[in-house]
Amino acid sequence: MIKALDLRTPWPWLSLAALVVLITFILYPLVNILTASFGVGDVENGWSRLLTDPRGLSAIVNTLILAAIVTCTCVLIGVPLAYVTARYRFFGKSIIALLPLITLVIPEVISAQTWLMALGNNGLITRFFRDFGIHLPSFYGWFGLITVMTFVYYTYVYIGTVASISGFDVHLEEAAQSLGTSPARSRIKVMLPVILPSILASALLVFTMVVGNFAISMILSNQLPLLSVVTYQAAVSEGGAAPVMQSTFATVSVVMVMLILFFNRWIVSRGRFEIAQGRGARPQPITGWKGAAIGLAASFIVVVSLVPLAVIAVGAFTVSRGPVMQWGNWTLANMERVFVTAPQPLVNSLIYAGAATLIGVAFSAVVSYLIIKKRNAVTPWLDYISSVPLALSGTVLGIGLVVSFNAGWLPLTGTATIMVLALLVRRLPFGMRSAQATLYNIPNSIEEASISLGSPPLRTFFKVVLPMMGPAIASAAILTWTTSVSELSASILVYSGGRETLTIQVFRLIGSNLMAYASAYGLVLIAVILIPIVVATKVFKVDVFASK
Repeated sequence: MIKALDLRTPWPWLSLAALVVLITFILYPLVNILTASFGVGDVENGWSRLLTDPRGLSAIVNTLILAAIVTCTCVLIGVPLAYVTARYRFFGKSIIALLPLITLVIPEVISAQTWLMALGNNGLITRFFRDFGIHLPSFYGWFGLITVMTFVYYTYVYIGTVASISGFDVHLEEAAQSLGTSPARSRIKVMLPVILPSILASALLVFTMVVGNFAISMILSNQLPLLSVVTYQAAVSEGGAAPVMQSTFATVSVVMVMLILFFNRWIVSRGRFEIAQGRGARPQPITGWKGAAIGLAASFIVVVSLVPLAVIAVGAFTVSRGPVMQWGNWTLANMERVFVTAPQPLVNSLIYAGAATLIGVAFSAVVSYLIIKKRNAVTPWLDYISSVPLALSGTVLGIGLVVSFNAGWLPLTGTATIMVLALLVRRLPFGMRSAQATLYNIPNSIEEASISLGSPPLRTFFKVVLPMMGPAIASAAILTWTTSVSELSASILVYSGGRETLTIQVFRLIGSNLMAYASAYGLVLIAVILIPIVVATKVFKVDVFASK
């Protein structure tokens, strides 16, 4: 029940303060993007220019086609893999447990880079086959984009589907078979309708991620126009003077993603099934040639997903002469560059991601507490606005921040603050989602008992509620840290000279075709992501994926 504002307590004031912060740094940039797309004064309307711009229209169409194809390929890989994992035991099944970790550990810019190092024009595999007179197709364009994005995003379909299949009540399937339905038909008629919302939700998530993808699109698209690429190019060419076309492309991206999210919610709401007091199917062992075939196929998918890790580890210690990699010759010079010659990107990443994580988790904990436990007339708006970043790609967010805070009443462009702000806003939903899920499970009676014993409300929050939220906050902090460190699409638009992060440095080195140096920075980036995960899970026993 929503209560009126009682200004005698601190909670309404905190709610109003949080609302001002969210409006300033989320809604205000979004509104500026929308209004800038219509032009001002003598500047032509961006929508009129878009309708007469063949490259811009092609970028929109190509993005939709690419998203549809990648979504289909991810479903074709992720759903069968999830089914055999949930229902069977086979040799190599334990390897599949690495899939959620792969999603977090390998940033998209690293995936694009390492696939190029293997299958690019001068890639290791390409050169190997070329020596035998076999010329592989160019990895740039459609082929490379579909391949890399599929092996990056199929994990999301797998994770969403395997949980749904594992929780499906096998009694329903057995009942259908007892009535004479074949096992295959019972799965299609009984199990598929129940797990279909999860599959569709995961597929639509992949679709939105492809639409907003920047790193892979920018590196592999070559001459193929894509929405994120033309948006970035418009932002770079227009700067902050007359941001018409960058705002127009950004608005198109927001509209596309919002439509998909609304469709996703509609699908889930219409396809919801409730199963009570059931049990999941116990995985059955598969032996012989069938078990070997399934194990090899599943292991192959995971091994291919791990290719970036292997390639970047080798490349980081490989001698190079400019763009030429001398495979088989080893050196420590590349790593020396990261830690001694040019360590600033590493330092910047640690500072910016660390600040964004601390501020973001603290803000999420307080605002989530207000939304769940201290509802008033303001808290619904806090909930709505804090979810807006889910509909914004990093490119859109970066453009919004530059347009809004390039000058005027709050000039942040060129400062470290805007770098932290970009990471903070981009990953805010992570902390909010985790904190709210935990607060639903904390009884109000515990807090009321503390207050009845004379503890003030704020002290009760810090001494009673916050410690109970500890595991979820730790999980959200790790997820926020790992995703903030690997963020590129927003930070590439707001950074200034001397404020490069590891991902920006890798991106710039790839553009200069200096793959050995890029590999060294990329390997350190993966270590920066992986070490906190290992420490949290092994030492502090934090369930990193509890909030996913």
